[in-house]
Amino acid sequence: MSLTRKKPLSALLDQVSHSTLKRTLTANSLVALGVGAIIGAGLFVRTAAASAEAAGPAVTLSFIVAAIGCAFAGLCYAEFAAMIPIAGSAYTYAYTTMGEFVAWIIGWALVLEYALGAATVAIAWSEYLNNLLGGAIPYAWSHSPMEVSVTGAHGIFNLPALVILAILTLVLIKGTQESARLNTVIVAIKVTIVIAFVVLGWQFVNQANLHPYLVPASLPGHEGLFKHGWGGVLGGAGIVFFAFIGFDAVSTAAQEAKNPARDMPIGILGSLAVCTVLYILFGYVLTGVCNWQEFKIAGKEASVAYAIQHYMPGYHWLALAVTLAILMGFSSVILVMLLGQSRVFYSMAKDGLLPKLFSDTHPKFCTPYKCNIVLFFFVGAFAGFLPGSMAGDLTSIGTLFAFAVVCIGVWIMRYLEPSMARPFRTPLVPVVPILGVLICGGMIVSLDNRTQLTAFGWMVVGLFVYFLYGRGHSHLNKPKLGSAVKVGR
Repeated sequence: MSLTRKKPLSALLDQVSHSTLKRTLTANSLVALGVGAIIGAGLFVRTAAASAEAAGPAVTLSFIVAAIGCAFAGLCYAEFAAMIPIAGSAYTYAYTTMGEFVAWIIGWALVLEYALGAATVAIAWSEYLNNLLGGAIPYAWSHSPMEVSVTGAHGIFNLPALVILAILTLVLIKGTQESARLNTVIVAIKVTIVIAFVVLGWQFVNQANLHPYLVPASLPGHEGLFKHGWGGVLGGAGIVFFAFIGFDAVSTAAQEAKNPARDMPIGILGSLAVCTVLYILFGYVLTGVCNWQEFKIAGKEASVAYAIQHYMPGYHWLALAVTLAILMGFSSVILVMLLGQSRVFYSMAKDGLLPKLFSDTHPKFCTPYKCNIVLFFFVGAFAGFLPGSMAGDLTSIGTLFAFAVVCIGVWIMRYLEPSMARPFRTPLVPVVPILGVLICGGMIVSLDNRTQLTAFGWMVVGLFVYFLYGRGHSHLNKPKLGSAVKVGR
């Protein structure tokens, strides 16, 4: 059995016609879905972290670098999503362009993006809830066992993170359309709050906080290549990249879009464009209102509320509104991440690479409810036992890897299927895909060694699962598909 055997396009398109998922999502729903996943922990937590750890005030440039990399990847995603409207995102695209083995690796890497992404945001949700309640939740039951407070208290399990995961899992089981409606309402609220912070905070920007713009190499703790200067900008981009994860989650819902050929590009590129503008403005105001070095210790878990409370007199009500909006915003991010992960597993199970229970749909709600339940326990374990910083960086590296493969896939598909109908075409191929790979690769290199080694270990585990289960149970082993399988050279 060849590792480069490919799933035929005819089989993919046949899967579309026999889908048990309902087509209920419009272009506006998809844009809201993307914005819902993008604006969340990345903006409200990772902005301060990237500024404090690497980029300083130049975190705005980090957002631009990350956005450019995402734009190249987004153009490639848009072509695939319009051409092959199948749930599964990068996994599905890799299956038909680079073969089953690469597809499995991507599907396994997407677990780092969606499942760990959901866990990371659930952890941030817990932190903000405790901040809102004035620290009423005991440290032991709102932090992982790998964390210790400044007073010496040890974490045991992050219980609030598990609670929000349980609530949103039930929403997802109820139905995709209902989830999308809830997400749209939340998106409207949190975008309003982001705009309010930018507009009201602008008058409190202190230009002294923005100088020097690039972190000097002489500053203690910033000696590393990706901790100061332009290297710090790239290092910051690798950190805030987490803030852009979400537009690709739109592609996982392609099988539930009413008119995927038109709506998918709008959803992917539209959500990316809206969020990029908001991010740059937000980063400028946040680092202008509060000196970036304060984020190293103060306000780390609730940096935006900290900046408002200490440097925007008369707007303490905004700190409360921001905290409430952030909690709601985090909820929508978790919702979309769990949706994306369940659809990737749904597609992998449909191909036989995972057990059938991941593709079983509810007889009434037509959602992969068993998959949602399994994911609740899986993601809940990560959220309960891992600190947010570790989960966030792993999410970034998994996503960057998937983005790079999608860019390569578009180039390969142009060569393999030049005459296939493409409702949306990525411009300047192969320039755009190559630039996407280079920028995403650069951000992977900029992440710390611990993250890289942990991600490598995760991929090794994935290889064991594939060779012990997935390869032998693949539907491409069946005679019906076997005759149509394309084997790579």
